[in-house]
Amino acid sequence: MRLCNSTCSGGLARSFGRLKAQRVKALVRRSHRKIQETNDLDHLEQNAHNTRLQLAESKDILQNILTNDHKEHHEISFRRETGQLPKDQCTPTEDQLSDFSSAESDVSVSRASSTTLRGWGSRESRDIYRQANNSAKRRNMNDKHNFFSKKSFKDLGCRDYVIECLRGLHFLQPSHIQAMAFEPVIGGKSCIIADQSGSGKTLAYLLPIVQRLREEELQGISKSMSNSPRVVVLVPTAELASQVLSISRSLSKLGIPFRSMVTTGGFRQKTQLENLKQELDVLIATPGRFMFLMKEGFLQFKNLKCAVLDEVDILFNDEDFELALQCLMNTSPITTQYLFVTATLPVEIYNHLVEAFPDCDAIMGPGMHRTSRGLEEILVDCSGEDPAEKSPETAFLNKKNALLHLLEENPVNKTIIFCNKIETCRKVENVLKRIDRKGSMIRVLPFHAALDHETRLANMEEFRGSQMKDSASFLVCTDRASRGIDFAGVDHVVLFDFPRDPSEYVRRVGRTARGAGGKGKAFIFVVGKQVSLARRIIERNRKGHPLHDVPSAYELMT
Repeated sequence: MRLCNSTCSGGLARSFGRLKAQRVKALVRRSHRKIQETNDLDHLEQNAHNTRLQLAESKDILQNILTNDHKEHHEISFRRETGQLPKDQCTPTEDQLSDFSSAESDVSVSRASSTTLRGWGSRESRDIYRQANNSAKRRNMNDKHNFFSKKSFKDLGCRDYVIECLRGLHFLQPSHIQAMAFEPVIGGKSCIIADQSGSGKTLAYLLPIVQRLREEELQGISKSMSNSPRVVVLVPTAELASQVLSISRSLSKLGIPFRSMVTTGGFRQKTQLENLKQELDVLIATPGRFMFLMKEGFLQFKNLKCAVLDEVDILFNDEDFELALQCLMNTSPITTQYLFVTATLPVEIYNHLVEAFPDCDAIMGPGMHRTSRGLEEILVDCSGEDPAEKSPETAFLNKKNALLHLLEENPVNKTIIFCNKIETCRKVENVLKRIDRKGSMIRVLPFHAALDHETRLANMEEFRGSQMKDSASFLVCTDRASRGIDFAGVDHVVLFDFPRDPSEYVRRVGRTARGAGGKGKAFIFVVGKQVSLARRIIERNRKGHPLHDVPSAYELMT
């Protein structure tokens, strides 16, 4: 399988890419309109209800006047307590979203160098985006309202035992993407499920899948079998596999009985093979280990109902993935459902999916190709003052000084620092450890491929559980930490190195300001031509435009 058709001419390929890009944009706009129509209907119903209340209140007041008209100096205080919702709490239209995005497109830049941090600690620097953020606050006074769907889990079609399970997990209302995906997924339709980071995509596919499995089991249509899962979930990293397994086990523990297991390179192979011999519903795997199990004959797919490809755009970068997908398609029943889940949808990936699966529905959430509304993005220009002194060494020194100044000026509990290389991660780790050599106030936790799986998992869990107010935790990592992993309560994300791929920017900054009402800051360290590139990416993200025509950092260097 190839991502593009090499037999097409360059001109035709580019035109085809633009055509598909327009289709992606159209799908996003359609999702916005659908949500807007629902919100408008609910708003009209609320207005009608409020009008009835106001008429009843007016009638009571008039009756009171007639009864007490003999009293002198009678004063009436008509206070409307159940009026219409203020305009700033209504869901904005697409045009309003576009206007706001344009208003935010002017990106302020702080400058930092090895010799001076002029402007970085100034009031202007600390107040970057204040004007834009004030506009955001006026528009987003009801962030939680905008995050959640108007529908309840009952409205979606969830069974009582599922609703009770969700209540135990403190999920009381579905997000937009969860509401949009439930009906087609539980109906067995193959879908592309796309929405911004932190929108609840894992539950969007797991919830309808496990309810369908349970209902089929109760009706005697299908049942668990050994070595033959009913659902396969392919993910790019072992850490994301562990996260999906944790969510699956939480659902099964609180009232939806099904058995799930994970098979990745980070666990003992013997234990995994023994677990496969038991009855199995959901298998969560990385492509490499999945291919090994298939080649050795440890897996069969005669019982397969659904295949989920989580973070599908990242999976396509895995050398084992395309072969794994092809083998899966060749050996599974023709009725198998395929779900492609992603936070970013590059045009070439979309083209490939709709060509291989022409009947696939595209479900685009309202935050698709957008960063979170609660995210504040701050560009820090680390180019230096003297053009003659520009080099990788001086760039690192400038970034280091900017990072140290940031930690001094804005101390917070949880910070994720992204680097492009493991070598850079280690340098940043050493810089941070020198601040507090005893490690009593600062906890530095590395997270990259040079560490074994157990250490990565332990560092990730320690960072997640960090709640000490008098100490700071830093997760220093490569893009491995941006691939679907959910970190709650992250205050700051620092892009110490600008990402190689524009779409990776969305994933990195998406580790903060997650979920309903989530807030956070992203500090983007840039040098040279990266300044204009970062401005362009931020502007396109706010407008919800795909990044297929934004050059990569490497393309700018060449």
